[in-house]
Amino acid sequence: MNSFLKRRFFDQIAVMFGREARKPPSISERAQQIHVLKRATNKERLQAAMLAHENAKKVHTWRNRRWAALIFVNLFFTVSFWLDIQILEGALTASRFIGFHLIDLNSALQVMLAHKHIIVNLVIGTGTVLVLWLLLGGRTFCSWVCPYHLLAEWAESIHLWLVKKKLVTDQAIDRRLRTGSWLVFAALAVATGYTVFESISPTGIVSRALIYGPGLALLWVLALLVFEVFFSRRAWCRYACPIGLTYGVVGIFSPVRVKYRLENCFHEGDCRKVCLVPHVLDTVIKGRAVDVEVPLGPDCTRCGLCVDTCPTGSLKFEVKGLSKLL
Repeated sequence: MNSFLKRRFFDQIAVMFGREARKPPSISERAQQIHVLKRATNKERLQAAMLAHENAKKVHTWRNRRWAALIFVNLFFTVSFWLDIQILEGALTASRFIGFHLIDLNSALQVMLAHKHIIVNLVIGTGTVLVLWLLLGGRTFCSWVCPYHLLAEWAESIHLWLVKKKLVTDQAIDRRLRTGSWLVFAALAVATGYTVFESISPTGIVSRALIYGPGLALLWVLALLVFEVFFSRRAWCRYACPIGLTYGVVGIFSPVRVKYRLENCFHEGDCRKVCLVPHVLDTVIKGRAVDVEVPLGPDCTRCGLCVDTCPTGSLKFEVKGLSKLL
């Protein structure tokens, strides 16, 4: 990893914890050369490419794969319970797959903070989960498994329609709130001996409702969705959820990532418009790329929306260490 990418790597971690993305102080010579060439690009060619992109048929390859995986995983829990086949027992918070215990990392951390000591069974149960999300990219859990994510994504489409009709406006919230909420719920677990966050986590509430049937806790989930539809786009996932931060930290060294290639990018910004966490795509802004190829930061959910949207293939999934792109 060259010095530019190394500096960028630590900047991306800081951004994940809530710092605002900013223009890099320096970029590589190769990236500078490309920026110079782009400034000399014929504007008519650029406009023609943009028009072709606007008229092109939208593809949702990665979105469809992601929705299928998310629905399958959550229905697997439900079907296993209702048919009593005991293949996958429990819920996303804590489960058992053919006898192997699987514990959500954030939930396990909350329990150990509440009990104020390391619980061996929880450590064993989180081991497989930790390795899985370390390999796939921690926040992959958010977009490929979390049932609230799918509900919020559908609510987001309503919000965007209302914004287009100028019936509502999107209100941004300070992203440092998520780090603050993680610290607050950790402190509450230590102080009360109770996993306070688990009682309000929409991920756990929706997962349990799908498996065991709905309860009053779904009113809290509904309130969150209403807030996101009428006030702030994807507010819970972007600005408040401690689970996202936990899995983001896990995915810092993940080999599965989305990589940005500077050379063919038009900087039209469509990728940032569809992204759940657009701060990870600050590198696509004109003049921000520190090198000709830059992997996105650990807060990326690997949802694939930007990959589907990019008109030039400048954003691609990659397994680090392998030259072949997915």
